[in-house]
Amino acid sequence: MLEAMVARLGPRRGRPRLSDVAVTLSRGRTVLLGPNGAGKTTLLRALAGVHRFEGSLRLDGSALDPRRPRPAVYRRAVGWLPQEVVPFPSLTVREHVAYVGWLKGLRAGPAWDRALDSLAQVGLEARADDRAERLSGGQLRRLGIAAVLVHEAQYVLLDEPTAGLDPRERDRLVEALRSIETRCCVLVSTHDTGALLEAGANVMVLRQGTVSFAGSYESFVGSAGAGAGANAGAAAEAPEELLRRAYAALVPEE
Repeated sequence: MLEAMVARLGPRRGRPRLSDVAVTLSRGRTVLLGPNGAGKTTLLRALAGVHRFEGSLRLDGSALDPRRPRPAVYRRAVGWLPQEVVPFPSLTVREHVAYVGWLKGLRAGPAWDRALDSLAQVGLEARADDRAERLSGGQLRRLGIAAVLVHEAQYVLLDEPTAGLDPRERDRLVEALRSIETRCCVLVSTHDTGALLEAGANVMVLRQGTVSFAGSYESFVGSAGAGAGANAGAAAEAPEELLRRAYAALVPEE
């Protein structure tokens, strides 16, 4: 289990300040919602080790110092997919994934062997020998997920993974997520509730750098008073309009 309490993370280069943000990740999908500027990307970067913060951080019960560089065990356990996946120049798709595995501490041979299996899990095995920079935007996102899978990350952080994708690529990416979240803890920041917010997920809403809601999908829909059918147990596969009303109730326009 990954647990973090961000007691303070001040603004940096225009990014918002986070304060008293508690995160606990267990197996499955946690959807991170909030308006632009709420601190979603900042929180993901802090958990990924890009931003230092004051507070507490525990990985599988072991306390870490969040103000220091993350130890190798943390870097191996946590995978981060930023909004833009930039392929390494001149590398093939398989070489890119294997190289990420090597950077995360795998030996070259196992990284190369695992790369093909990781690509198969996201439907890119047929492109293994192609240059990575020739992939489309959606394929690059799936390449980023394969690069997380190659080092067997237990905690996967995704920042707006479906943004800008056409419906077909979006569906492929969501299917890839469904296959890995049965064995991983996934925290995904998104505005795309229709694709990524599903029954069984957990929901966390950030507003002005603090958590305004944390709970199950059913309680997210039901506690917002979103109308008929919003009670727990009756909210399975709720329509996108119902989700929009629930979100609007928790995050009114400012």
